[in-house]
Amino acid sequence: MGKKQKTREPQYQIHLDTRDEKGITKFGLQNNDSWHSDPKHFMFTLSRYKFVSKMLAGREKVLEIGCGDAMGTRLVQQTVGHVTAVDFDPIYIKDVQERADAEWPMENFVHDITEAPVPGAFDAIFTLDMLEHIPAEKEDAVLNNITASLEPHGVFLAGIPSLVSQRYATSESREGHVNCKDGDDFKAAMEKWFHNVFVFSMNDEVVHTGFYPMAHYLFALCTTKRD
Repeated sequence: MGKKQKTREPQYQIHLDTRDEKGITKFGLQNNDSWHSDPKHFMFTLSRYKFVSKMLAGREKVLEIGCGDAMGTRLVQQTVGHVTAVDFDPIYIKDVQERADAEWPMENFVHDITEAPVPGAFDAIFTLDMLEHIPAEKEDAVLNNITASLEPHGVFLAGIPSLVSQRYATSESREGHVNCKDGDDFKAAMEKWFHNVFVFSMNDEVVHTGFYPMAHYLFALCTTKRD
């Protein structure tokens, strides 16, 4: 039996212990691509999830719609009771389930939010980089399905690329982004469904209250859904 590896500084031995006990974590499908093609985008993605984790901290039952590979979802798991994460593409749900960690339990299943609400009631729902993929004529149906699963005093948080950012997006990205909005239009769209809507700007990894037309990304924090 070989001699056990030891780090030169003992406080870092835990890194080897974790490797030996749990293995090396694999990237999910989406973020694996980001890591190879544009590593900074992986940081931007995690920053968006970090904002969600702070805004929804303390919520007991949280739903993520359009989770993709759900790598960032663990940041939200750190601050809430339980997360259910759904996506309409079985490929990504299979990827999430194959990388599942028993120490970070999360319910995952395939669901198309354009067709029906997610079963159950949640005190918070969030979605990142999903609404811009919904054609304008289906937007009301999708938001109706989302709010149907939200408890009366629940919180909804949505993040989308801004309309102005699309001039810098790749052609592949623009092809799927059929419903981007500017800040005022985003706020107006959410106010059809909620009494209180707070829109934030984001540039790179920084969330702020700056000028919407200079924002690359937008968040809408929504409370008190309308009857």
